[in-house]
Amino acid sequence: MVDSGHVQQIRQWLASERLEIRDKNDPRAEAHLLVRYPPGPQGHMFAVVLPKGRDLVFVSSMTRVDLGQQEQMKEHMNEEPEVWSEWVHECRLSLMRAELDWGIHMGHNGKEKPGPLQAFNVSLPIWFDGLTKNALMHSLRRLWLAKLSMIHEIKFAYGPGKGESGPVDDWANQKKRKQSEETPPEPAQIEYNDMMPFGTGLDPEEWA
Repeated sequence: MVDSGHVQQIRQWLASERLEIRDKNDPRAEAHLLVRYPPGPQGHMFAVVLPKGRDLVFVSSMTRVDLGQQEQMKEHMNEEPEVWSEWVHECRLSLMRAELDWGIHMGHNGKEKPGPLQAFNVSLPIWFDGLTKNALMHSLRRLWLAKLSMIHEIKFAYGPGKGESGPVDDWANQKKRKQSEETPPEPAQIEYNDMMPFGTGLDPEEWA
């Protein structure tokens, strides 16, 4: 299980690589660190999370798709639905080939989620018996390269965008549910989606 030694060791490893580190309040975790990788202003934000009651570290990152790119996707969906479906299928295959955990957020249309692609996240677990600086840094690098691959694919297919983050319907609905749970007419058990990878709500200002 997690102890202070694991947290301190991870902090030392990240600091030794001159990575920016911030702490995030997370009641489900012994430590939830926000890390910019690679170092510098062009780095991406990653979550390095040590969940309570587990013997592992989760490394993850979320990317929002630009509003202009989402608008281009909507046009593509309407004009060439079959080609659009093939493009989404290839994106899924690309993430699978990267051999990491991933999730994509598609735009809602009623109960259906046909698109556009609004956000995606990538993540990797590292169990403590395999936790080394090498494993941690290579996990960050693998996730970063997987993100870049998706970002370049989106830009190639749908342009550079407007420089403005687009909506994420899944998050909007999740926020509405949380608000309704926070003010119930009588005591009720608040639930959350425990299957969602850590870092799902990370870095809302970053887009492809």
